[in-house]
Amino acid sequence: MPDFTPRIEQPTAADGARLHLLGQWTAAQFAQPKLLKSLRARLAATSAQQGWDLSGADQLDHVGAQLLWDHWGRQWPRQLELQPAQRAVLERVASFTVDPPPRRKTTWRGRYLAMGEAVLYAGDHLKSFVRLIGQLALNIGRLARAPHEGPWRDLSGHLYRIGATALPITALVGFLIGVVLAYLTSQQLRQFGADAFIVNILGIALIRELGPMLAAILIAGRSGSAITAQIGVMRVTDELDAMRVMGISHSFRLVMPRAMALAVAMPLISVWTTLAALAGGMLAADISLGITPTFFMNALPQAVSPGNLGLASGKSVVFGILIALIGCHFGLRVKPNTQSLGEGTTASVVTSITVVILVDALFAVLFKDVGI
Repeated sequence: MPDFTPRIEQPTAADGARLHLLGQWTAAQFAQPKLLKSLRARLAATSAQQGWDLSGADQLDHVGAQLLWDHWGRQWPRQLELQPAQRAVLERVASFTVDPPPRRKTTWRGRYLAMGEAVLYAGDHLKSFVRLIGQLALNIGRLARAPHEGPWRDLSGHLYRIGATALPITALVGFLIGVVLAYLTSQQLRQFGADAFIVNILGIALIRELGPMLAAILIAGRSGSAITAQIGVMRVTDELDAMRVMGISHSFRLVMPRAMALAVAMPLISVWTTLAALAGGMLAADISLGITPTFFMNALPQAVSPGNLGLASGKSVVFGILIALIGCHFGLRVKPNTQSLGEGTTASVVTSITVVILVDALFAVLFKDVGI
């Protein structure tokens, strides 16, 4: 069978310094990484000023011609023998090949302008977000004055989609986190004979911090992205413009029901996740340390004061409102194209999770003496 592997044949004494190209110089052959790498190395060992004979090549397409043209320094060699079809391909490559634009040097002025642009961009987001908070406060006042005009069906639907459908995944993740935390803690407590203190560690860690934050992160990734995607699709399909034409407030019908639903659902999901995590920790403590569930349940109220549960519920309400507002904020800023929709959804999830962690740290600093 004929050998179609692209290769370069060394010149003979009869040919002088002329190099012969053999095989198929096509994209199909160059799809083999090792072959392309070895061919580049072979070309690098040759000089572009030597004579070249392409007439023996079985096939030459634009990919092979581009490889040769770049090796020749984007100029015709002095001695070149080739077929008319090959010359046509090389001339087409030569006519469409352009030099890459020069790389712009980064100056202090450029860095200063880029920083100013980033500050203005962040300030625009902050201004829109503060406006959204103010509109939510006004809408709640309007709802209190005329409850019969409220979007109660939307609120109940969001409560089900955000709250009830999230129970399985939050319980599973919480249970596994409780098992892992209890197992790792038991390894250290066993060394000091302080097995009973695992109840204190798990109770404080799960009820006060990990339970609410874990639930908020899951809801931010699950429901926060859904809120942005829903409102973003309404932008793409011009439903938001239609609502504005009909005089329907975006903040009253879209933002407020979601914020209220998350404010109600988040404390319940937080408690549910915490209970699942405590169940996992209780099971792991029983297996690894021999602490019975009865002892665990009796010691838990003495180890964790009710103030921790109140603080966790309060944090969850704030988390829920922030997640809903961030999701609506990025959804309303989506432009009518699919790329903006994807970017807005990604930014919504990342921002929500970051804000949840920052606010949780702020709560930890402000209420460090509460519930201990």
